[in-house]
Amino acid sequence: QVQLVETGGGLVPAGGSLRLSCVASGRTFSRLAAGWFRQAPGTGREFVAAISRGGEKIDYTGSVKGRFTISRDNAEKKVYLEMSSLKPEDTGVYYCAADEYYDALRYGPPYWGQGTRVTVAS
Repeated sequence: QVQLVETGGGLVPAGGSLRLSCVASGRTFSRLAAGWFRQAPGTGREFVAAISRGGEKIDYTGSVKGRFTISRDNAEKKVYLEMSSLKPEDTGVYYCAADEYYDALRYGPPYWGQGTRVTVAS
């Protein structure tokens, strides 16, 4: 099992920046791909970004490319999401996720955090 805990959410004005962090415990984090999802009010959960075990493969959903950066520190068992040029449509609850397989992560990872709320004010 893997436990994931997100921090770093908050209220930020449009155009601002936030850095989300996720710390893992339990199963060896370096053996898992990791990623971020988000859920806006009244919508389903949406894939945002993924990073492979060693960080050599990274992918983003189109709407955040060039604005968000995913990274990880396996020694610290952490994954990060740097968000800049935030827009009101980025508002939602952001979830950290992990999966044994990088290519499968965006379709339904087995491990989820509790989420951290991000609100971008217009």
